[in-house]
Amino acid sequence: MILADTKKSTPSNENVLNILRQKGQMKRYSTHEVVDAVVIGTGAGGAPLLSRLAKAGLKVVALEAGKFWQPDTDFSTDERDQEKLFWKDERLSAGDSPVQFGSNNSGIGVGGSTLHYTAYTPRLMPDDLKLYTEFGVGVDWPLTYQQLEPYFNELEQFLGISGPTPYPWGPVRSQGYSLLPLPLNGAAQLMKKGCDALGIRTSPAANAAVSAPYYQPNIGWRNACTNRGYCQAGCSTGAKASMDVTFLPLAIHHGAEIRAESFVKTFEQDDKGLITAVVYEHAGVEYRQKCRNIFLCAGAIETPRLLLINQLANSNGQVGRNFMAHTGMQLWGQFNEDIRPYKGIPGALISEDTHRPKDANFAGGYLLQSIGVMPLTYATQAARGLGLWGERLKHHMRGYNHTAGINILGECLPSANNYLELSDELDSRGLPKPRIYFTNNENEQRLTAHAENIMRAIWDKAGAYNVWAFNRNPHTIGTCRMGTDRNTCVVDANGRSFDVHNLYIADNSIFPSSLSVNPALTIMAVSLHVADQFLATTQQLHVKPLATT
Repeated sequence: MILADTKKSTPSNENVLNILRQKGQMKRYSTHEVVDAVVIGTGAGGAPLLSRLAKAGLKVVALEAGKFWQPDTDFSTDERDQEKLFWKDERLSAGDSPVQFGSNNSGIGVGGSTLHYTAYTPRLMPDDLKLYTEFGVGVDWPLTYQQLEPYFNELEQFLGISGPTPYPWGPVRSQGYSLLPLPLNGAAQLMKKGCDALGIRTSPAANAAVSAPYYQPNIGWRNACTNRGYCQAGCSTGAKASMDVTFLPLAIHHGAEIRAESFVKTFEQDDKGLITAVVYEHAGVEYRQKCRNIFLCAGAIETPRLLLINQLANSNGQVGRNFMAHTGMQLWGQFNEDIRPYKGIPGALISEDTHRPKDANFAGGYLLQSIGVMPLTYATQAARGLGLWGERLKHHMRGYNHTAGINILGECLPSANNYLELSDELDSRGLPKPRIYFTNNENEQRLTAHAENIMRAIWDKAGAYNVWAFNRNPHTIGTCRMGTDRNTCVVDANGRSFDVHNLYIADNSIFPSSLSVNPALTIMAVSLHVADQFLATTQQLHVKPLATT
């Protein structure tokens, strides 16, 4: 089993993935060899699945558009330097509420956006999967909480999630978190003060960053979180459970090959429509990898874009439809206390008392969380949100160390007017740029207004002044819906394309609804579900849970 043991000595901080690569220990497959599967993308969708398939003895190759990074040398406490982790290819944003891309939960590199996610990993609630049943809007998932619960248990142990046991909301759990919660930073302490005064329950949040040294068989030690606070700029210590220090080293251990800086452009198909090879570009040279199956895990923008460019899996016209982006208003305030908002895990405190508010005039719900923030990120938001520049912005930033934030993570309903299409503009590779239309509709507006009133009351009780709101829509979700109706969905409940029978999708593009919870843990759970269902139907070897390997 996985151990959290502070008595054993830990090695110096090293990225196991890069050590294996540099020593030439990673399995290599010929492009002429027909591998069992090609996995496109190595983030929260691709990495768990890759590891699962490799452990079952399959010949698997992962193609990643970004580089191999080594945390202890490539990840610095420098926001500008860490922009290399963001997907910077231009995406055209349209609609009444155009979505920010780039740094907004979109990553590039071996590990994908988990390289710079904040590691906030609460579970979804059972009713999150039954939006239509509960409210008569949106759609229900074809999966149940009971089907996903074993994967949540497995992931929380394998990743070394730090959190409270018992957890105050949701069903009683069969097992607790693997480690104690991380300390509450300044923003979390102030949020707790305000919530306590209003009778709102709070709890230390679940974070995929280890609060003690953590040993994982076939991977090694991960050092404890130092509360450096630069999670969104890459974790230099390996404490954060990004895919490059968790699932990907395990995948390599079991025989997977990862090809970095390999951008997938097209596919080859046989006369039955099955994909027989993936065509990708590396260092300006085009290669083709023969394969029996494809697992597309490039995210809710690049996955549908690739399918639309190649006119694949879209006989019903649903690829790119139902784009969603969480409601995510942030409320900032200044305090007399010296807060140092760059310190500590960014999302240290949570409340899910607003998961289904009794006085709601909207469908779904939201959670509340405290937020830390890096200085350049905050200055950028102040410039955009308050219209500050020059001396006025400098004056505002003098209060940075006395600044704290709360934000919501709330439901966004699928809508016909929110979708992705290909534009006429071409990128540097000669491929059409994606254009994404997004508007916060009435439900999102009502939910945000409800949350803003509560957050302002919390900050008032905590003693905030100079309070201001920054409206945003984090996370990209939907565009290749999962379901049982081939007329309205792109893939079935196991991630398999209705049109191309050896094409599977295992990322957040297949989410039927946005959920009122951060998506990372659910993406990983769905990825493992897709892998296990594939292995079961192809009669591969039985796979034991990763948490017990």
